[in-house]
Amino acid sequence: MDVPATSTADLDLIQRIIPHRYPFLLIDKVRDIIPDVSCVGVKCITYNEPQFTGHFPGMPIFPGVMIIEAMAQTSGVLVGLSMDLVDKNAKVFFMGVDGVKFRRKVVPGDVLELHVKALRGGGRVWKFEGKAYVEGELACEATFTAMFDLPKA
Repeated sequence: MDVPATSTADLDLIQRIIPHRYPFLLIDKVRDIIPDVSCVGVKCITYNEPQFTGHFPGMPIFPGVMIIEAMAQTSGVLVGLSMDLVDKNAKVFFMGVDGVKFRRKVVPGDVLELHVKALRGGGRVWKFEGKAYVEGELACEATFTAMFDLPKA
């Protein structure tokens, strides 16, 4: 099935690009997609998510490493749409994460906006800048590198 050029990706399209599934699919939609350049992922933080059972009971805080993972999944959608990887079972693997800074807590009821920008890419290895915001306030920032296991032609 061909996928038209789009500036948004709903949950169905996201799952056709990246392999993640519940409970580890950490983005609900992706918007403002500019192929090969940037996009914004959206993650609605809800109290019923399994990580809040243990992080932390009585004071639920969305884990920082999961914010970074959500930025990476957003980047995976950007690359998938940029490189025509919809329905091609491509995999993505972290290679490195640098310059991580956490600026505020993320809690149930927050809506995370995951702004990712490609710094280098076009082949198997891509480098990104990611910034996560809640209501315009910076919650986390990082640069990260990922390798894409592209399907055989």
